[in-house]
Amino acid sequence: MSSECRENGLLIHISNEFSHFTHILILMYIIKMLFNSYIFMFLFLPITLLGYFLLNKKKYVMASKVWLIFASLFFYTYWNVRYLPLLLGSIFFNYALGTTLEKTFLMDKKKKAVLFFGISCNVLLLGYYKYFNFFIANINIILPVKLNFLNLILPLGISFFTFTQIAFLVDCYKGKAKEYDFLNYILFVTFFPHLIAGPIIHHKEMMPQFNVLRNKIFNWKNVAQGLFLFSLGIFKKVIIADRLSLIANGGFDGAIPLKVIDAWTTSLSYTFQLYFDFSGYTDMALGLSLLFNIKLPINFNSPYKALNIQDFWKRWHMTLSRFLRDYIYIPLGGNRNGRAATLRNILITFFICGLWHGDDWTFIFWGLLNGLAIIIHRAWELTGIKMNKILAWLITFNFINFSWIFFRARTWGDATRVIRGMLGLNGFTINGLSLVLLISLLVSFLCRNSNELVKDFTPKWQTALISAVLFAISILNMNKISEFIYFNF
Repeated sequence: MSSECRENGLLIHISNEFSHFTHILILMYIIKMLFNSYIFMFLFLPITLLGYFLLNKKKYVMASKVWLIFASLFFYTYWNVRYLPLLLGSIFFNYALGTTLEKTFLMDKKKKAVLFFGISCNVLLLGYYKYFNFFIANINIILPVKLNFLNLILPLGISFFTFTQIAFLVDCYKGKAKEYDFLNYILFVTFFPHLIAGPIIHHKEMMPQFNVLRNKIFNWKNVAQGLFLFSLGIFKKVIIADRLSLIANGGFDGAIPLKVIDAWTTSLSYTFQLYFDFSGYTDMALGLSLLFNIKLPINFNSPYKALNIQDFWKRWHMTLSRFLRDYIYIPLGGNRNGRAATLRNILITFFICGLWHGDDWTFIFWGLLNGLAIIIHRAWELTGIKMNKILAWLITFNFINFSWIFFRARTWGDATRVIRGMLGLNGFTINGLSLVLLISLLVSFLCRNSNELVKDFTPKWQTALISAVLFAISILNMNKISEFIYFNF
Protein backbone atom coordinates (compact mmCIF):
# COMPACT_ATOMS: atom_id res chain seq x y z
CA MET A 1 0.00 0.00 0.00
CA SER A 2 1.38 3.44 -0.95
CA SER A 3 2.20 6.09 1.64
CA GLU A 4 -0.50 8.35 0.12
CA CYS A 5 -3.21 5.66 0.48
CA ARG A 6 -2.16 4.97 4.04
CA GLU A 7 -2.36 8.68 4.85
CA ASN A 8 -5.84 8.99 3.30
CA GLY A 9 -7.06 5.98 5.25
CA LEU A 10 -5.53 7.36 8.39
CA LEU A 11 -7.14 10.76 7.82
CA ILE A 12 -10.58 9.09 7.70
CA HIS A 13 -9.77 7.18 10.88
CA ILE A 14 -8.56 10.36 12.58
CA SER A 15 -11.73 12.18 11.51
CA ASN A 16 -13.90 9.43 13.07
CA GLU A 17 -11.81 9.36 16.24
CA PHE A 18 -11.85 13.16 16.48
CA SER A 19 -15.66 13.14 16.16
CA HIS A 20 -15.86 10.69 19.06
CA PHE A 21 -13.35 12.78 21.01
CA THR A 22 -15.47 15.90 20.38
CA HIS A 23 -18.65 14.22 21.68
CA ILE A 24 -16.86 13.38 24.93
CA LEU A 25 -15.45 16.84 25.49
CA ILE A 26 -18.71 18.59 24.51
CA LEU A 27 -20.08 17.49 27.87
CA MET A 28 -17.55 19.79 29.52
CA TYR A 29 -18.63 22.97 27.71
CA ILE A 30 -19.75 24.54 30.96
CA ILE A 31 -16.05 25.17 31.66
CA LYS A 32 -14.24 27.72 29.52
CA MET A 33 -11.11 26.44 27.85
CA LEU A 34 -8.50 29.05 28.65
CA PHE A 35 -4.76 28.55 28.86
CA ASN A 36 -5.23 28.78 32.64
CA SER A 37 -8.02 26.19 32.87
CA TYR A 38 -7.79 22.59 34.04
CA ILE A 39 -9.41 21.16 30.92
CA PHE A 40 -6.85 22.89 28.71
CA MET A 41 -3.77 21.97 30.74
CA PHE A 42 -4.65 18.40 31.70
CA LEU A 43 -6.76 17.19 28.79
CA PHE A 44 -6.66 19.25 25.60
CA LEU A 45 -2.94 20.07 25.57
CA PRO A 46 -1.54 16.57 26.35
CA ILE A 47 -3.87 14.89 23.83
CA THR A 48 -3.07 17.43 21.11
CA LEU A 49 0.67 17.24 21.75
CA LEU A 50 0.73 13.45 21.88
CA GLY A 51 -1.33 13.05 18.71
CA TYR A 52 0.78 15.54 16.77
CA PHE A 53 4.14 13.94 17.51
CA LEU A 54 2.89 10.37 17.21
CA LEU A 55 1.62 11.09 13.71
CA ASN A 56 4.90 12.77 12.78
CA LYS A 57 6.84 9.84 14.20
CA LYS A 58 4.89 7.53 11.89
CA LYS A 59 5.74 9.98 9.06
CA TYR A 60 2.10 10.95 8.53
CA VAL A 61 3.08 14.57 7.95
CA MET A 62 -0.16 15.76 6.36
CA ALA A 63 -2.20 13.91 8.98
CA SER A 64 -0.26 15.66 11.77
CA LYS A 65 -1.19 19.05 10.27
CA VAL A 66 -4.83 18.01 10.00
CA TRP A 67 -4.74 16.87 13.62
CA LEU A 68 -3.33 20.22 14.76
CA ILE A 69 -5.91 22.09 12.67
CA PHE A 70 -8.75 20.04 14.15
CA ALA A 71 -7.41 20.65 17.65
CA SER A 72 -7.09 24.40 17.04
CA LEU A 73 -10.61 24.63 15.59
CA PHE A 74 -11.95 22.64 18.52
CA PHE A 75 -10.17 25.04 20.89
CA TYR A 76 -11.84 27.95 19.10
CA THR A 77 -15.33 26.43 18.90
CA TYR A 78 -15.22 25.44 22.55
CA TRP A 79 -16.11 29.05 23.28
CA ASN A 80 -18.92 29.45 20.79
CA VAL A 81 -19.44 27.06 17.87
CA ARG A 82 -21.66 29.61 16.07
CA TYR A 83 -18.61 31.59 14.97
CA LEU A 84 -16.77 28.66 13.38
CA PRO A 85 -18.35 29.40 9.95
CA LEU A 86 -17.23 33.04 10.32
CA LEU A 87 -13.63 32.01 11.00
CA LEU A 88 -13.60 29.44 8.20
CA GLY A 89 -15.26 31.86 5.79
CA SER A 90 -12.62 34.47 6.57
CA ILE A 91 -9.89 31.89 5.98
CA PHE A 92 -11.33 30.71 2.62
CA PHE A 93 -11.82 34.29 1.44
CA ASN A 94 -8.33 35.51 2.32
CA TYR A 95 -6.63 32.38 1.01
CA ALA A 96 -8.38 32.82 -2.34
CA LEU A 97 -7.34 36.47 -2.55
CA GLY A 98 -3.82 35.70 -1.35
CA THR A 99 -3.26 33.09 -4.07
CA THR A 100 -4.67 35.57 -6.61
CA LEU A 101 -2.21 38.25 -5.48
CA GLU A 102 0.66 35.78 -5.79
CA LYS A 103 0.09 35.43 -9.55
CA THR A 104 2.77 37.36 -11.35
CA PHE A 105 0.85 37.74 -14.63
CA LEU A 106 -1.71 40.08 -13.06
CA MET A 107 -1.31 43.74 -13.99
CA ASP A 108 -0.32 46.06 -11.16
CA LYS A 109 -3.64 47.92 -11.25
CA LYS A 110 -5.59 44.67 -10.95
CA LYS A 111 -3.41 43.57 -8.05
CA LYS A 112 -4.04 46.84 -6.27
CA ALA A 113 -7.77 46.45 -6.85
CA VAL A 114 -7.72 42.91 -5.43
CA LEU A 115 -5.70 44.06 -2.42
CA PHE A 116 -8.02 47.01 -1.78
CA PHE A 117 -11.05 44.73 -2.05
CA GLY A 118 -9.55 42.21 0.36
CA ILE A 119 -8.53 44.76 2.99
CA SER A 120 -11.91 46.51 2.72
CA CYS A 121 -13.84 43.27 3.24
CA ASN A 122 -11.72 42.36 6.27
CA VAL A 123 -12.15 45.81 7.80
CA LEU A 124 -15.90 45.79 7.12
CA LEU A 125 -16.25 42.38 8.78
CA LEU A 126 -14.35 43.59 11.83
CA GLY A 127 -16.30 46.86 11.82
CA TYR A 128 -19.66 45.12 11.66
CA TYR A 129 -19.09 42.91 14.69
CA LYS A 130 -16.97 45.26 16.75
CA TYR A 131 -18.18 48.77 15.93
CA PHE A 132 -21.69 48.65 14.47
CA ASN A 133 -23.43 49.23 17.80
CA PHE A 134 -20.88 51.95 18.65
CA PHE A 135 -21.81 53.66 15.38
CA ILE A 136 -25.54 53.35 16.17
CA ALA A 137 -25.03 54.77 19.66
CA ASN A 138 -23.29 57.86 18.28
CA ILE A 139 -25.90 58.33 15.54
CA ASN A 140 -28.61 58.27 18.24
CA ILE A 141 -26.75 61.00 20.13
CA ILE A 142 -26.09 63.24 17.12
CA LEU A 143 -29.40 62.85 15.25
CA PRO A 144 -33.01 62.92 16.56
CA VAL A 145 -33.45 59.19 15.90
CA LYS A 146 -33.65 56.04 17.98
CA LEU A 147 -32.02 53.25 16.03
CA ASN A 148 -32.11 49.79 17.58
CA PHE A 149 -28.91 48.04 18.57
CA LEU A 150 -27.99 44.71 17.00
CA ASN A 151 -27.75 41.66 19.22
CA LEU A 152 -24.10 40.96 18.44
CA ILE A 153 -21.52 39.02 20.42
CA LEU A 154 -17.93 39.85 19.50
CA PRO A 155 -16.41 36.73 17.92
CA LEU A 156 -13.41 35.58 19.90
CA GLY A 157 -10.09 36.61 18.38
CA ILE A 158 -11.62 38.44 15.39
CA SER A 159 -9.28 41.43 15.77
CA PHE A 160 -6.23 39.19 15.77
CA PHE A 161 -7.09 36.80 12.95
CA THR A 162 -8.30 39.75 10.84
CA PHE A 163 -5.06 41.72 11.27
CA THR A 164 -3.01 38.56 10.69
CA GLN A 165 -4.75 37.97 7.37
CA ILE A 166 -4.59 41.61 6.27
CA ALA A 167 -0.81 41.39 6.79
CA PHE A 168 -0.79 38.19 4.72
CA LEU A 169 -2.62 39.87 1.82
CA VAL A 170 -0.23 42.83 1.82
CA ASP A 171 2.78 40.50 1.99
CA CYS A 172 1.40 38.48 -0.94
CA TYR A 173 0.96 41.70 -2.92
CA LYS A 174 4.58 42.68 -2.19
CA GLY A 175 5.86 39.19 -3.01
CA LYS A 176 6.98 38.57 0.59
CA ALA A 177 4.60 35.63 1.21
CA LYS A 178 3.43 32.69 -0.86
CA GLU A 179 1.18 29.84 0.19
CA TYR A 180 -0.13 27.26 -2.25
CA ASP A 181 -1.15 24.67 0.35
CA PHE A 182 -4.58 25.34 1.82
CA LEU A 183 -3.92 23.15 4.89
CA ASN A 184 -0.81 25.20 5.64
CA TYR A 185 -2.82 28.40 5.41
CA ILE A 186 -5.53 27.13 7.79
CA LEU A 187 -2.81 26.12 10.25
CA PHE A 188 -1.16 29.54 9.87
CA VAL A 189 -4.35 31.33 10.92
CA THR A 190 -5.75 28.87 13.49
CA PHE A 191 -2.66 27.59 15.35
CA PHE A 192 -4.17 27.76 18.82
CA PRO A 193 -1.29 29.34 20.81
CA HIS A 194 -1.70 32.62 18.87
CA LEU A 195 -5.30 32.42 17.57
CA ILE A 196 -7.17 34.20 20.38
CA ALA A 197 -4.92 37.07 21.45
CA GLY A 198 -1.79 37.06 19.35
CA PRO A 199 1.02 37.58 18.73
CA ILE A 200 0.03 39.00 15.33
CA ILE A 201 2.27 36.92 13.10
CA HIS A 202 3.67 37.02 9.57
CA HIS A 203 3.36 33.95 7.39
CA LYS A 204 7.10 33.92 6.65
CA GLU A 205 8.11 33.83 10.32
CA MET A 206 5.97 30.85 11.35
CA MET A 207 5.01 28.53 8.50
CA PRO A 208 8.53 27.61 7.25
CA GLN A 209 9.16 26.17 10.71
CA PHE A 210 6.47 23.52 10.16
CA ASN A 211 8.41 22.24 7.13
CA VAL A 212 11.70 21.74 9.00
CA LEU A 213 12.14 17.99 9.54
CA ARG A 214 13.80 18.28 12.96
CA ASN A 215 10.79 20.31 14.19
CA LYS A 216 8.61 17.25 13.67
CA ILE A 217 10.57 15.35 16.32
CA PHE A 218 9.76 15.69 20.01
CA ASN A 219 12.44 18.02 21.42
CA TRP A 220 13.04 17.75 25.17
CA LYS A 221 14.97 21.02 25.33
CA ASN A 222 12.12 22.94 23.69
CA VAL A 223 9.63 21.19 25.96
CA ALA A 224 11.63 22.17 29.04
CA GLN A 225 11.92 25.76 27.83
CA GLY A 226 8.25 25.86 26.84
CA LEU A 227 7.06 24.53 30.18
CA PHE A 228 9.31 27.03 31.94
CA LEU A 229 7.74 29.90 30.00
CA PHE A 230 4.25 28.51 30.51
CA SER A 231 4.82 28.21 34.27
CA LEU A 232 6.10 31.79 34.45
CA GLY A 233 3.09 32.96 32.48
CA ILE A 234 0.45 31.19 34.54
CA PHE A 235 2.11 32.42 37.74
CA LYS A 236 1.99 36.01 36.48
CA LYS A 237 -1.66 35.59 35.54
CA VAL A 238 -3.05 33.68 38.52
CA ILE A 239 -0.91 34.90 41.42
CA ILE A 240 -0.25 38.51 40.42
CA ALA A 241 -2.66 39.81 37.75
CA ASP A 242 -5.82 38.19 39.14
CA ARG A 243 -5.09 39.48 42.64
CA LEU A 244 -4.39 42.98 41.39
CA SER A 245 -7.69 42.89 39.50
CA LEU A 246 -9.56 42.74 42.83
CA ILE A 247 -8.00 46.05 43.89
CA ALA A 248 -8.39 47.69 40.47
CA ASN A 249 -12.01 46.58 40.04
CA GLY A 250 -12.95 47.82 43.48
CA GLY A 251 -11.54 51.26 42.74
CA PHE A 252 -12.70 51.71 39.14
CA ASP A 253 -16.16 50.16 39.49
CA GLY A 254 -17.06 51.52 42.91
CA ALA A 255 -19.31 54.53 43.45
CA ILE A 256 -17.60 56.26 46.38
CA PRO A 257 -15.05 59.07 45.88
CA LEU A 258 -11.46 57.86 46.15
CA LYS A 259 -8.91 59.44 48.46
CA VAL A 260 -5.36 60.07 47.24
CA ILE A 261 -3.75 56.79 48.29
CA ASP A 262 -6.79 54.75 47.28
CA ALA A 263 -6.87 56.41 43.85
CA TRP A 264 -3.16 55.85 43.22
CA THR A 265 -3.45 52.27 44.45
CA THR A 266 -6.36 51.77 42.05
CA SER A 267 -4.54 53.16 39.00
CA LEU A 268 -1.27 51.40 39.77
CA SER A 269 -3.08 48.12 40.42
CA TYR A 270 -4.64 48.21 36.97
CA THR A 271 -1.36 49.33 35.38
CA PHE A 272 0.37 46.24 36.78
CA GLN A 273 -2.64 43.97 36.36
CA LEU A 274 -2.58 44.70 32.63
CA TYR A 275 1.20 44.26 32.56
CA PHE A 276 1.21 40.83 34.21
CA ASP A 277 -1.99 39.67 32.52
CA PHE A 278 -0.66 40.42 29.04
CA SER A 279 2.92 39.42 29.84
CA GLY A 280 1.60 36.18 31.37
CA TYR A 281 -0.50 35.41 28.29
CA THR A 282 2.45 36.12 26.01
CA ASP A 283 4.74 33.81 27.99
CA MET A 284 2.13 31.06 27.90
CA ALA A 285 1.52 31.47 24.16
CA LEU A 286 5.24 31.37 23.33
CA GLY A 287 5.76 28.46 25.73
CA LEU A 288 2.90 26.44 24.23
CA SER A 289 4.21 27.06 20.74
CA LEU A 290 7.67 25.86 21.75
CA LEU A 291 6.18 22.52 22.81
CA PHE A 292 5.47 22.03 19.08
CA ASN A 293 8.99 23.29 18.18
CA ILE A 294 7.56 26.53 16.79
CA LYS A 295 8.98 29.91 17.81
CA LEU A 296 6.50 32.77 17.80
CA PRO A 297 7.78 36.39 17.66
CA ILE A 298 8.52 38.16 20.93
CA ASN A 299 5.57 40.36 21.86
CA PHE A 300 6.52 41.90 25.20
CA ASN A 301 9.86 43.26 26.43
CA SER A 302 9.74 45.00 29.84
CA PRO A 303 7.76 48.03 28.61
CA TYR A 304 7.66 49.71 32.02
CA LYS A 305 11.45 50.08 31.90
CA ALA A 306 11.08 52.43 28.92
CA LEU A 307 12.65 55.89 29.20
CA ASN A 308 10.29 57.51 26.68
CA ILE A 309 6.90 56.81 25.12
CA GLN A 310 8.38 55.79 21.78
CA ASP A 311 10.55 53.20 23.51
CA PHE A 312 7.46 52.00 25.40
CA TRP A 313 5.65 51.27 22.14
CA LYS A 314 8.68 49.34 20.89
CA ARG A 315 8.35 47.10 23.95
CA TRP A 316 4.57 46.83 24.48
CA HIS A 317 2.49 44.52 22.23
CA MET A 318 5.41 44.54 19.82
CA THR A 319 3.65 42.70 16.99
CA LEU A 320 0.71 45.14 17.08
CA SER A 321 3.16 48.07 17.03
CA ARG A 322 4.89 46.43 14.07
CA PHE A 323 1.57 46.01 12.25
CA LEU A 324 0.54 49.63 12.89
CA ARG A 325 3.92 50.86 11.64
CA ASP A 326 4.21 48.64 8.55
CA TYR A 327 0.59 48.54 7.38
CA ILE A 328 -0.83 51.89 8.51
CA TYR A 329 1.81 54.50 9.40
CA ILE A 330 4.25 53.84 6.52
CA PRO A 331 1.50 53.45 3.83
CA LEU A 332 0.06 56.78 5.03
CA GLY A 333 3.42 58.32 4.19
CA GLY A 334 5.27 57.86 7.47
CA ASN A 335 7.70 60.71 8.00
CA ARG A 336 8.47 61.22 4.31
CA ASN A 337 6.34 64.26 3.49
CA GLY A 338 7.25 66.88 6.05
CA ARG A 339 6.47 67.48 9.71
CA ALA A 340 2.79 68.35 9.33
CA ALA A 341 2.10 65.14 7.39
CA THR A 342 4.13 63.14 9.91
CA LEU A 343 2.11 64.50 12.83
CA ARG A 344 -1.11 63.70 10.97
CA ASN A 345 0.06 60.16 10.25
CA ILE A 346 1.00 59.57 13.89
CA LEU A 347 -2.41 60.73 15.13
CA ILE A 348 -4.27 58.64 12.54
CA THR A 349 -2.23 55.58 13.45
CA PHE A 350 -2.90 55.97 17.17
CA PHE A 351 -6.55 56.77 16.54
CA ILE A 352 -6.79 53.38 14.80
CA CYS A 353 -4.79 51.81 17.64
CA GLY A 354 -7.28 53.12 20.19
CA LEU A 355 -10.29 52.11 18.12
CA TRP A 356 -8.82 48.62 17.57
CA HIS A 357 -8.73 48.10 21.32
CA GLY A 358 -12.38 48.93 21.96
CA ASP A 359 -15.63 50.47 20.74
CA ASP A 360 -15.71 53.41 23.10
CA TRP A 361 -14.51 57.01 23.03
CA THR A 362 -12.34 56.33 26.10
CA PHE A 363 -10.24 53.94 23.99
CA ILE A 364 -10.02 56.47 21.17
CA PHE A 365 -8.97 59.15 23.63
CA TRP A 366 -6.34 56.78 25.07
CA GLY A 367 -4.98 56.18 21.57
CA LEU A 368 -4.86 59.88 20.68
CA LEU A 369 -3.26 60.64 24.05
CA ASN A 370 -0.42 58.26 23.21
CA GLY A 371 -0.13 59.72 19.72
CA LEU A 372 0.17 63.20 21.20
CA ALA A 373 2.83 61.95 23.61
CA ILE A 374 4.83 60.53 20.67
CA ILE A 375 4.62 63.94 18.95
CA ILE A 376 5.80 65.75 22.10
CA HIS A 377 8.66 63.27 22.47
CA ARG A 378 9.75 63.88 18.87
CA ALA A 379 9.63 67.62 19.42
CA TRP A 380 11.78 67.22 22.54
CA GLU A 381 14.34 65.17 20.59
CA LEU A 382 14.70 68.03 18.10
CA THR A 383 15.96 70.28 20.93
CA GLY A 384 18.95 67.96 21.44
CA ILE A 385 18.58 68.22 25.22
CA LYS A 386 19.40 64.98 27.08
CA MET A 387 17.11 64.25 30.03
CA ASN A 388 18.27 62.56 33.22
CA LYS A 389 17.37 58.84 32.97
CA ILE A 390 15.55 58.70 36.30
CA LEU A 391 13.50 61.78 35.44
CA ALA A 392 12.81 60.39 31.95
CA TRP A 393 11.60 57.12 33.44
CA LEU A 394 9.40 58.90 36.02
CA ILE A 395 7.73 61.02 33.35
CA THR A 396 7.23 58.06 31.01
CA PHE A 397 5.87 55.67 33.62
CA ASN A 398 3.52 58.22 35.17
CA PHE A 399 2.16 59.14 31.77
CA ILE A 400 1.56 55.46 30.99
CA ASN A 401 -0.14 54.98 34.36
CA PHE A 402 -2.33 58.03 33.70
CA SER A 403 -3.27 56.92 30.17
CA TRP A 404 -4.27 53.43 31.32
CA ILE A 405 -7.04 55.04 33.40
CA PHE A 406 -8.97 55.82 30.21
CA PHE A 407 -8.15 52.36 28.87
CA ARG A 408 -9.73 50.70 31.92
CA ALA A 409 -12.58 53.05 32.88
CA ARG A 410 -16.03 51.97 31.69
CA THR A 411 -17.22 55.59 31.52
CA TRP A 412 -15.77 59.10 31.51
CA GLY A 413 -17.18 59.48 35.01
CA ASP A 414 -15.18 56.51 36.29
CA ALA A 415 -12.01 57.95 34.75
CA THR A 416 -12.48 61.43 36.21
CA ARG A 417 -13.35 59.97 39.63
CA VAL A 418 -10.00 58.16 39.77
CA ILE A 419 -8.09 61.21 38.46
CA ARG A 420 -9.76 63.53 40.99
CA GLY A 421 -8.68 61.17 43.73
CA MET A 422 -5.10 61.01 42.45
CA LEU A 423 -4.95 64.83 42.46
CA GLY A 424 -6.11 64.91 46.08
CA LEU A 425 -9.45 66.60 45.32
CA ASN A 426 -11.31 64.04 47.43
CA GLY A 427 -9.07 64.31 50.48
CA PHE A 428 -6.07 62.41 51.80
CA THR A 429 -5.93 59.30 53.97
CA ILE A 430 -3.13 56.90 54.88
CA ASN A 431 -3.65 53.42 53.51
CA GLY A 432 -1.10 50.62 53.08
CA LEU A 433 -0.26 49.48 49.57
CA SER A 434 -1.10 45.88 48.75
CA LEU A 435 1.80 43.45 49.08
CA VAL A 436 1.11 42.07 45.62
CA LEU A 437 1.30 45.61 44.20
CA LEU A 438 4.69 46.11 45.85
CA ILE A 439 5.91 42.79 44.40
CA SER A 440 4.64 43.89 40.99
CA LEU A 441 6.64 47.10 41.18
CA LEU A 442 9.85 45.27 42.10
CA VAL A 443 9.45 42.53 39.49
CA SER A 444 8.59 44.96 36.67
CA PHE A 445 11.47 47.34 37.30
CA LEU A 446 14.27 45.19 38.73
CA CYS A 447 13.95 41.65 37.40
CA ARG A 448 15.02 40.19 34.07
CA ASN A 449 12.10 39.54 31.78
CA SER A 450 11.06 36.22 30.27
CA ASN A 451 12.89 36.85 26.98
CA GLU A 452 16.15 37.43 28.84
CA LEU A 453 15.65 34.36 31.03
CA VAL A 454 14.97 32.13 28.02
CA LYS A 455 18.17 33.27 26.27
CA ASP A 456 20.25 31.79 29.09
CA PHE A 457 17.92 28.83 29.69
CA THR A 458 19.52 25.43 30.18
CA PRO A 459 17.41 22.39 31.05
CA LYS A 460 18.56 21.20 34.48
CA TRP A 461 16.99 20.14 37.74
CA GLN A 462 17.01 23.69 39.16
CA THR A 463 14.97 25.12 36.31
CA ALA A 464 12.67 22.09 36.42
CA LEU A 465 12.13 22.67 40.13
CA ILE A 466 11.39 26.38 39.59
CA SER A 467 8.90 25.57 36.84
CA ALA A 468 7.21 22.92 38.98
CA VAL A 469 6.94 25.22 42.02
CA LEU A 470 5.53 28.14 40.00
CA PHE A 471 3.06 25.82 38.27
CA ALA A 472 2.00 24.13 41.52
CA ILE A 473 1.46 27.44 43.31
CA SER A 474 -0.63 28.69 40.39
CA ILE A 475 -2.73 25.51 40.21
CA LEU A 476 -3.40 25.53 43.95
CA ASN A 477 -4.56 29.15 43.75
CA MET A 478 -6.88 28.74 40.77
CA ASN A 479 -10.14 29.16 42.69
CA LYS A 480 -11.78 30.59 39.58
CA ILE A 481 -11.09 30.72 35.84
CA SER A 482 -10.50 34.28 34.68
CA GLU A 483 -10.19 35.51 31.11
CA PHE A 484 -7.17 37.37 29.83
CA ILE A 485 -7.81 41.09 29.37
CA TYR A 486 -6.77 41.07 25.70
CA PHE A 487 -9.45 38.48 24.89
CA ASN A 488 -11.86 41.45 24.91
CA PHE A 489 -10.03 43.20 22.07
